[in-house]
Amino acid sequence: MENIKPKARKDLTTEKQNPDSHRIDKRSIPEILEIMNREDQQLALKVNAVLPEIAIAVELAVQALRQGGHIYYIGAGTSGRLGVLDASEIPPTFSAPRDWFQGIIAGGLDALVRSIEGAEDNPLDAEDALIAAGFGSKDLLVGIASSSATPYVVHALKWARSLGASTAYIICNPSPLLDIEVDTLIAVDVGPEILTGSTRLKSGTATKMVLNMISTTAMIQMGKVYGNLMVDLSAVNNKLVDRGSRIVEKLAEIPYEKAQEFLFAADKEVKTAIVMSRKNCSKAAARQLIAENDGLLRRIIGDVAGQ
Repeated sequence: MENIKPKARKDLTTEKQNPDSHRIDKRSIPEILEIMNREDQQLALKVNAVLPEIAIAVELAVQALRQGGHIYYIGAGTSGRLGVLDASEIPPTFSAPRDWFQGIIAGGLDALVRSIEGAEDNPLDAEDALIAAGFGSKDLLVGIASSSATPYVVHALKWARSLGASTAYIICNPSPLLDIEVDTLIAVDVGPEILTGSTRLKSGTATKMVLNMISTTAMIQMGKVYGNLMVDLSAVNNKLVDRGSRIVEKLAEIPYEKAQEFLFAADKEVKTAIVMSRKNCSKAAARQLIAENDGLLRRIIGDVAGQ
């Protein structure tokens, strides 16, 4: 286990007292909410300051996917839960393979619904979890640790790097407490928490913002989006049939009813339906075109007015 000096922890920004929330227990409910909202308003600017580092993480994610690898998030507590959450939302949002993004949390799946705080102090468990998940040298490991001092995450990053895998590290302090070499360090300096040390607050919000950016931008780069429309949508319920039909209507520039006919003819695959309509081709031919163009719809149909 990493040797963390007790005195060093108190120097972490996230462990310091926030002067703007002193005596918050004496405030009224509206005043408490105002303090929290005011603190949260600063987070977008804090994330803006590390956009270059986030861009590197996106490039590494796309590189991993294009060479047959995957993106793994790993963390403990709130950080781990946010990683699992982001990974779990990729398949339904983008019709992406379920193994493209995977979340690992210290303590296993039980830690998603109840606190297993001691799990973060068992670094070798992280290695075991990654091995069990099939982590390899083509993959990207995104370590998430607001404090930057979580042994479980630090060991995972070092182990992944020893395999030759790419690594990114998301923390919510200006610099990591423990020295570690990674391909990109995303250090979001959120400042002292509203409640001292409670990183489920500002740190959690900032982390969710960064994860949204990494996964969404990677999916855009992988051809899952045309304009701002999710064209890899698979219409598995009535709501999505309607949304999918409207997307086909816009991009194929045909009436809604005709768009829905193409959608059903394409097994409810929006991108396939669009190509079938625009290229006047069969479902099989449309799928082949999509595969030949790396899933990038704009390469196939060009620019559509207003999109």
